[in-house]
Amino acid sequence: MSMIRDLRAAVRPALRRGHAPYDYDTTRDPSANSAVVDCAVYRDGRRASEPVSPAEAMLSLIPAEAMRRVRAENGGGFAWIGLHEPTEQEFSGIAQEFGLHPLAVEDAVHAHQRPKLERYDDTLFTVFKTIHYVEHAELTATSEVVETGEVMCFTGRDFIITVRHGGQGSLRALRHRLQDDPELLAKGPSAVLHAIADQVVDGYIAVADAVQDDIDEVEIDVFSAPAKGSSRGGDASRIYQLKREVLEFKRAVTPLIRPMQVLSERPMRLVDPDIQKYFRDVADHLARVHEQVVSFDDLLNSILQANLAQASVAQNEDMRKITSWAAIFAVPTMIAGVYGMNFEHMPELKWKYGYPAVMIVTVVICFTIHRGFKRNGWL
Repeated sequence: MSMIRDLRAAVRPALRRGHAPYDYDTTRDPSANSAVVDCAVYRDGRRASEPVSPAEAMLSLIPAEAMRRVRAENGGGFAWIGLHEPTEQEFSGIAQEFGLHPLAVEDAVHAHQRPKLERYDDTLFTVFKTIHYVEHAELTATSEVVETGEVMCFTGRDFIITVRHGGQGSLRALRHRLQDDPELLAKGPSAVLHAIADQVVDGYIAVADAVQDDIDEVEIDVFSAPAKGSSRGGDASRIYQLKREVLEFKRAVTPLIRPMQVLSERPMRLVDPDIQKYFRDVADHLARVHEQVVSFDDLLNSILQANLAQASVAQNEDMRKITSWAAIFAVPTMIAGVYGMNFEHMPELKWKYGYPAVMIVTVVICFTIHRGFKRNGWL
C-alpha cells in the first residue's frame, strides 16, 4: 500500500500560480513523418529495454510486435502509445491493430469533442479538455484568457493510447514521473488514466486561481471611484470578454463531472480497485473547481449588471445637469424674447435704467435657480 499512499506525489507536480501543472508544448512539426510522440512497453512497471521509435510505431507491425511482447508475459505488462494530432491515415494502423471502435477513432482524429467517458467492448474511451491560462499584461476587450486543448485516452486491458490535440497539455513529463514509480505503473493502464485525469484537473485548479485574479481586477475597476475625466464603471466589453472565457472554462469542467463519478464509483474490469479509490479524489477536486467556475459566472453577471447600472446612473446624472442648465438659460432667453418684440408700448421701454435693471433681474433669477439645483444635487 506504500505505492498507493505515494500515488498523488508521483503524478502531481508542484502548482505554480497562473500556470497549468504541465509542460506547454508547441504543436508538432508539420514536416515530421510521424504523429507518435512516444511508444513503449512496460513490464512490472518498468519500461522494456527494446526501443520503439515513433516513426516505427506508426507501422502496423510495430504495435502488433509490442502487443505480442506484452501478451507473451501472460498479462504482466501493457503498451503505452502517445500521439499528437494524428491524421486518419496515421491512426488507421494502430486503430485496426488494437480493435478500436470506428466512432471513437473518428472522435479522436477530428477532436473538438465534449469531455466524456464511453465504453466500446473491452476499451474505455475518455476525452479530457485541457485548459491553459494565457498570460497577459492587461486585460482588454480582446484578451484571450484561457486556451483549450484535448487529451483522449483509449484504455484497454493491456494497452493505453493517448491522443493529444492542441499546443499544450504535454504528457512527456507525466510519463517520466510515472516511469520513476514502477510500483504505480505495475497497476496497469488504469494508473496512467488516473495520472492523466489528475494532471488535467490540477490544471483546472491553477487556471481557476489565475482567472480569480482577473475577476478581482475587473471588480475593483468597476466599484472603485472613477479617475477624473474618465467614465464611471469601467469598460463593459472587458467584463463580457472575461465572461466568454469563463464560459469556455465551464464547458471543459462541467461535462467531465459525470465521467469522473463513474470512474470513481462504478466497478470496472479495466480499472484497478486500488486506483479507483483515487479517482474519488480527482472527482472531489473537479467538483470544487466546478463550484468555482459557476461562482465566477454568477459573479461576472453581477459585475456586468452593476456596471450597466452605474452607466445608467451616470446617464441620469448627465441628463439632470443638462436639464438644469437648460432651465437656467431659459430665463434670459424668455426675457430677451419678450423685449425683442416690436411693440411700441412696453413697460419701462423708454426708462433710462431699464436695460441695467433687466440685466440685473436676469442674473439674480439665474443665480437663484442655479443655487436651488446645486442644493438638490442636480449640479
